[in-house]
Amino acid sequence: MTEELGLRARKKKQTASRIWQAAVDLCSERGFDHVSVAEIAEAAEVSKMTVFNYFGTKEGVIVSPMEEHVGDAARAVRERQPGESAVTALRGQFLDQINGRDPSIGLAGDPRALKVRQLISETPTLAHRMVSFHMRSVQLLADALAEETGDMLLARVAASQLIGARNALIVENHRRTLDGDPLEEIAKDCAAAAERVFDQVEKGLRGYPGKN
Repeated sequence: MTEELGLRARKKKQTASRIWQAAVDLCSERGFDHVSVAEIAEAAEVSKMTVFNYFGTKEGVIVSPMEEHVGDAARAVRERQPGESAVTALRGQFLDQINGRDPSIGLAGDPRALKVRQLISETPTLAHRMVSFHMRSVQLLADALAEETGDMLLARVAASQLIGARNALIVENHRRTLDGDPLEEIAKDCAAAAERVFDQVEKGLRGYPGKN
């Protein structure tokens, strides 16, 4: 039974990947607004209903790999060690993602990831979706912080600073990737920049919140 469930999960992942690849290729070639869900389904060799079942909307097809990471920061805070600050937890998580060349922070060798960034910059509906993604990331992190402190207002302030720091680093990675800089050079510079950025945030938050 476990092997069967594992096979189903792999097939589902492969189908989702095929749909995403077809959508990115078509939309990059013709423009997001000029490609229908039916055309994406045909290119991926699935039904239109399958596309909707997997992703919900056409926008969801394009940005789903990014949205899977909406709770990364909140998870880092919840799973941090006793005595560790939120800044330290997010710094450690981000450095681990750099070491792993994680596409979710803009360190992708897949050319389609670059196409996605270009599509977002060119398509208002996708850009709006990314704003919603950012706001959701902030709220999830604020919820995690407020669970410990009981102060949602300060939690939102801290979450905004922490997510803002992460996003600034990610945007720089995307910018340099689009400029054609080598991935290894970007990753090396990002690690150094992350130390500076999180140091700056920590000066403002001063160890907030302490965890017993």
